[in-house]
Amino acid sequence: MKTPKGKIRFSRKDHRQFFSTLNKRVNNYFKENNLRKTGNWRLYAKSIVLLALFIAPYVLILSLGLNQWIKLGLCFLTGLGMAGIGMNVMHEGNHGAFSHIPWVNKLSGGVMYILAGSVFNWKVQHNILHHSFTNIQGHDEDIEAGTVLRFSNHTKWRRLHKYQHLYFIFLYGLMTLRWVITTDFIQLKRYLKLKLSYKKKTSEVREWIVLILSKFGYLSLWIVLPMLVLNLAWWKILIGFFVMHYTAGLILSVVFQLAHVTQDMATPLPSETGTMKNTWAVHQLFTTGNFSPKSHIINWFTGGLNHQIEHHIFPYISHIHYSKIARIVKETAREFDLPYHEFKTFASAFKSHYNHLKALGKKPIPVEI
Repeated sequence: MKTPKGKIRFSRKDHRQFFSTLNKRVNNYFKENNLRKTGNWRLYAKSIVLLALFIAPYVLILSLGLNQWIKLGLCFLTGLGMAGIGMNVMHEGNHGAFSHIPWVNKLSGGVMYILAGSVFNWKVQHNILHHSFTNIQGHDEDIEAGTVLRFSNHTKWRRLHKYQHLYFIFLYGLMTLRWVITTDFIQLKRYLKLKLSYKKKTSEVREWIVLILSKFGYLSLWIVLPMLVLNLAWWKILIGFFVMHYTAGLILSVVFQLAHVTQDMATPLPSETGTMKNTWAVHQLFTTGNFSPKSHIINWFTGGLNHQIEHHIFPYISHIHYSKIARIVKETAREFDLPYHEFKTFASAFKSHYNHLKALGKKPIPVEI
């Protein structure tokens, strides 16, 4: 498959038939229990709760003469709701897992626009590049953080990386703000130039119009409207906007990074011919990990993204099924003597992420030939 840095091919040699065995067992689970692989009433009820958490505080800010500090607290709650619907509604919809009805998936995936993002960019960057080429330097943009952070030992080391374990957490909160200001424009320009798309036919003019109009609408809703309605200084409104985005960005970044950037996760490179050592499914086991698998709260709020192994191998299956199929995936991986990375708690995963960043921040020792 074509990526920003050329073509990548995964090995087709799976003599022991790991994925075919696993896929058969997972399919049997759904067949035996007469279940759809997509979401159900539990997901839809949760979506309503999270959408309310996102929208209600904003309505209260605009409609009630509340104390400024209370309004700031409501901005924090809006950020929580923003992260929640991002992980549960938008994410599932854009994977086609929210519902068995296509237009419902398109609608839920379109929630990306009220999160300041771009559906087109997300599907290319996340569904195609990240899910296909997980943790492969130069192909998975999730492990490329410019010059300020080093997520892989294949990334060029810079002096400031010595301190990344001290400042990384402050940068994580800027993720969704970067969507608003720069990221979407840079990505769309690059993807269109490289002809990367999930569509059969892509109109460059249409994609630019959609992006520009969505940004205009977003900024009008979240910045211009409050300035017109509220009797607050413009800079106070921008602070509230920042708090909302920083809260959401911090949550989303931490959840994403704990799944792929920890001490046990591999960052393999292709051969000179562009071929990876393992098959695609086996590659996911080496580059992805779970955390807090038994925490009902984390599983509920993150939309099952604490079960990243199951999500990466079966992205079209709704997260409401992950805790059940995780047993099948784990047992099958062990049966085939393959890794199944799992942190029992959020704290242990975060500690591993911190230590990994600290290790990557050390200046590499030149290898003598």
